[in-house]
Amino acid sequence: MFFPYRFDVRYKFVWRPLGAKDGVDGVTLTDDSFIATFGRSRLETPLTNVTAAHATHDYQWWKAVGMRLSMADDGLTFGSSTHGGVCVHFDERVRRVIGFKDHSALTVTVDDLDGLVDAIETRISD
Repeated sequence: MFFPYRFDVRYKFVWRPLGAKDGVDGVTLTDDSFIATFGRSRLETPLTNVTAAHATHDYQWWKAVGMRLSMADDGLTFGSSTHGGVCVHFDERVRRVIGFKDHSALTVTVDDLDGLVDAIETRISD
């Protein structure tokens, strides 16, 4: 299953230089893997490493758009808009994409927030 990001063209000056592309980048769930791409960056982990997912809302663009680290923890964001995102938690930290620490969570601004949460919850409960 593929969940594309919701790209807001108002913020293309942030995500375009990173190589992110509408219709190409997003989250892919396979029977075995969770894969998120954002331009030239990729985060992949076994689906068995995903422990939870929940939707979040009310983003400010300067805190959510682009590829960034959380100020509160070691989480990573692949952000393309402010409409909301899905925070995906990992049992074991995944290899760092940016920064100095491996990541315990990833927030992705997919278009279908509830669809991704439901798909993850269905797969991890099986």
